[in-house]
Amino acid sequence: MSDEAKPVKVNVYDLSHGLAAIYSPQLLGKSIDGIYHTSVVAFGKEYYIDQGIKAAPAGRTKYGIPKEVLDVGETYITEDILQDFLEDLRNHEQQKYNASAYDLFENNCNHFTDVVMEFLVGKNLEDRILKLPQEVLNSPLGPMLRQMLNGGSGGAAGNAYFGF
Repeated sequence: MSDEAKPVKVNVYDLSHGLAAIYSPQLLGKSIDGIYHTSVVAFGKEYYIDQGIKAAPAGRTKYGIPKEVLDVGETYITEDILQDFLEDLRNHEQQKYNASAYDLFENNCNHFTDVVMEFLVGKNLEDRILKLPQEVLNSPLGPMLRQMLNGGSGGAAGNAYFGF
């Protein structure tokens, strides 16, 4: 543990670049603000999922400029301890955070952000982001979208669609 608290933020990106807000009422029968991709920013790095757990200098990922930046608190966890935690996630946890285990609706980047955020600051990602996939699945077109994007059975098929 560190004697000095370090800030932790979450970058929130809209992968639809505003199109979800425009077309969701017609397609889903309800309005959603975006199709969210999130990442955790700590120690000057941005941690995210993209064919596995990745890290880049903060603000230098392929996702561009975040739609919003959430200040989620401070951590006393050191960067070395975070790296050990991430290595455990890569190698254990039934390899939950690799490309083949990715599921657009049930095991996505937002679930990863939630786990890392809870580890660092003891808080969870906001429900409006974390539970959005279930909200989409509960719409009239939800089951058809799942079939289309994930081949009906989960897994990495959605990765190819969104380029994750």
